[in-house]
Amino acid sequence: MIRIATAECFTHGEIGRELHALAQGYEGNFGCRYIKNPEGYGDFDYNKLSVTCSLFIPTIEAVKKILNVTNPPEPDNLIKGIKVYDEEGDKKVSKIMAKAVMEMSDCDIAIGTTAGVGHGAIAIITKDHEITAITDVHADLNELDSEELFERSQSGIKKTLEIMLLLLNDDFDKIESLENVEIIEK
Repeated sequence: MIRIATAECFTHGEIGRELHALAQGYEGNFGCRYIKNPEGYGDFDYNKLSVTCSLFIPTIEAVKKILNVTNPPEPDNLIKGIKVYDEEGDKKVSKIMAKAVMEMSDCDIAIGTTAGVGHGAIAIITKDHEITAITDVHADLNELDSEELFERSQSGIKKTLEIMLLLLNDDFDKIESLENVEIIEK
């Protein structure tokens, strides 16, 4: 069994929900909303997945208290406690969030997402790899433009799920061919 845990900000827990629906084989209204053809990615048996937890972590206090991160980077801004970083800060914090949820859940694959100003950041951590990516959509949380924020969130959900399906099927060549993705072998 491969256990997955997520600590999500701008993707609002949708990645964890989608992976759970895939792992459980749910169909219809309770089924996958984004993943339409998982078999198109390879031969992985999705019955071997389990989502341990999927956390929505928008605030700096939640990073500290729920994820037990004692000294996260100071946000550039706070909006009702919601952390706002620039793109480089988001990359760092998404990794911090993924590592923290991995440690607390003892999962095999951890996902962290966060986005303030710029492209949203995604981190996928395994025992062997750290994958970081950014979305294809730029937005600024300070401007509170719901449509731009929604489009960035959708881009982050779709890109993360694509990377996850490729990762589960050990297709690192295709992951590397995606735009704005970096893979670090541990």
